[in-house]
Amino acid sequence: MERTGPPARMTGLLAAFSAALLAVGGLAATAPSAAAADADLARNGNFEAGLTGWNCTGGSGAAVSTPVHGGTSALKATPAGSDNARCSQAVTVKPGSTYTLSAWVQGSYVYLGAEGTGTTDVSTWTQSAGDWKQLTTTFKTGASTTSVTVYTHGWYGTPAYYADDLTLVGPGGDPVALPAVPAGLRAGTPTSSSVPLSWTAAAGATGYNVYQGGTKVLSATGTSATVTGLAASTAYSFQVSATNAAGESVKSAAVSATTTSGSSGGGGGAELPAHALVGYLHSSFANGSGYTRMADVPDSWDVIDLAFGEPTSVTSGDIRFSLCPVTECPNVESVAEFKAAIKAKQAAGKKVLISIGGANGQVQLATTAARDTFVSSVSKIIDEYGLDGLDIDFEGHSLSLNTGDTDFRSPTTPVVVNLISAVKTLKAKYGAKFVLTMAPETFFVQLGYQYYGSGPWGGQDPRAGAYLPVIHALRDDLTLLHVQDYNSGSIMGLDNQYHSMGGADFHIAMTDMLLTGFPVAGDQAKIFPGLRPDQVAIGLPASTQAGNGHTSPAEVTKALNCLTKKTDCGSYATHGTWSGLRGLMTWSVNWDRFNNWEFSKNFDAYFGG
Repeated sequence: MERTGPPARMTGLLAAFSAALLAVGGLAATAPSAAAADADLARNGNFEAGLTGWNCTGGSGAAVSTPVHGGTSALKATPAGSDNARCSQAVTVKPGSTYTLSAWVQGSYVYLGAEGTGTTDVSTWTQSAGDWKQLTTTFKTGASTTSVTVYTHGWYGTPAYYADDLTLVGPGGDPVALPAVPAGLRAGTPTSSSVPLSWTAAAGATGYNVYQGGTKVLSATGTSATVTGLAASTAYSFQVSATNAAGESVKSAAVSATTTSGSSGGGGGAELPAHALVGYLHSSFANGSGYTRMADVPDSWDVIDLAFGEPTSVTSGDIRFSLCPVTECPNVESVAEFKAAIKAKQAAGKKVLISIGGANGQVQLATTAARDTFVSSVSKIIDEYGLDGLDIDFEGHSLSLNTGDTDFRSPTTPVVVNLISAVKTLKAKYGAKFVLTMAPETFFVQLGYQYYGSGPWGGQDPRAGAYLPVIHALRDDLTLLHVQDYNSGSIMGLDNQYHSMGGADFHIAMTDMLLTGFPVAGDQAKIFPGLRPDQVAIGLPASTQAGNGHTSPAEVTKALNCLTKKTDCGSYATHGTWSGLRGLMTWSVNWDRFNNWEFSKNFDAYFGG
């Protein structure tokens, strides 16, 4: 994709871009006007037919009824991550001819341009157009140019922009034939919720449409795409068609693929109930919620995470755990009583894990020595207390990505690579029943839809999306992912709208992302596949004192209804219905007790506990 200026911080953009933009000749006020016989060649430039004729990157575009410049519809396109929300179409032109491109736009940093002109490609832009503003530029085609691509786009990390009444005026070119039918459609290795597809390039094609069961599900500019949001253990049929300025080809021959099982897999979840309640137990410290003995944890709790195992230093990898001292927790049980209570919980079918990290326990496995120490010290804790597994609650600066580490599928940052290796070693040591859970913050997971690490050019927060390579590498070993839907800023969902914590909408949007999957940093070539529903629980605070973003029981019920029954969804449209969603996680058992067990009572009432 084109970049007309340095993609660093928004401050200083105007100074950085002005000279370059003027130099390309995009603003041609003295260019000759179009001849009287010239026609408007843009197809559906007023967007009255929705997005017909247009391709918008990353699903960033939509036709909206307000605001509009003329008629009843306009384009709204929302940048996300490294996707600048480019919407384009190919137009047939005559060689050696002059054209005028114009559009009415609204928004910050909106661009209008043409490429493939055969001479000098052009673009023009506006900054902070609070109301409709017309952009115009002209170009001349080369001696052999018969097609150009006209486009609009926004800028990285900015809000949505609007465009309407786009025209390309000039002599029409010779009619373009429909593209050939794509051949060689084949399915790659499916997951439980996605199928990768690829095909051979079709002659005359400028884009492709992918169909699932006869229904168009996405568009692509290249010869591959991944269909996400699918149900587990389900057979699907796919076709692909080719598009260009003349229209769309006949669909290809169909190819079938079956998604993998949505069962508990190898993540140690087979012994959990179909719907589980997960809670953190303040075992090594006290706070305003008070100390709760292991034996006093109600039977509602299916997974109990001991908070926390912490390192002797940030980079040592040496994890230690001990019960809260008597001076801090006067009612703390003895170690023998604690161990006996763990065994009693396990005999009742409960799982007890050691949770590593927390807000104060920064863990950075920057060296292989730290990795090996982590494995040995965590093993010692698991063995001493007879625990069922491990919860990774790395927060703060425990995980970040080095500059240049841009693909979650093949990470290179040592703290990430060593953590993955350490967990795999623990899994291999303890076998199939080893329970592995993770509790990242939204910044480290869902924010990866917009931003990943420091970005392709640096300058972003390197922690953005940094959990994604860990989750992806360990997905076959993962029992539960319960992202903390609290203490979070607003996060963009798959609808390209920002969602804020505290209500059902936030949990619906954030959980839909985990189950559907998403392009990382808006890159359609780097799709984070959705997890199985039995691997996902929603993380919430148990009371208003437990954390920002407390959600009332009524709103929690709405979120569960939407995700498992597709009712009470409000304005957000989920990409599936997941009756097998595993359940809920909360910080914490102690705070729920402080709040008269409101959280766990609501869970039991909903799932019949």
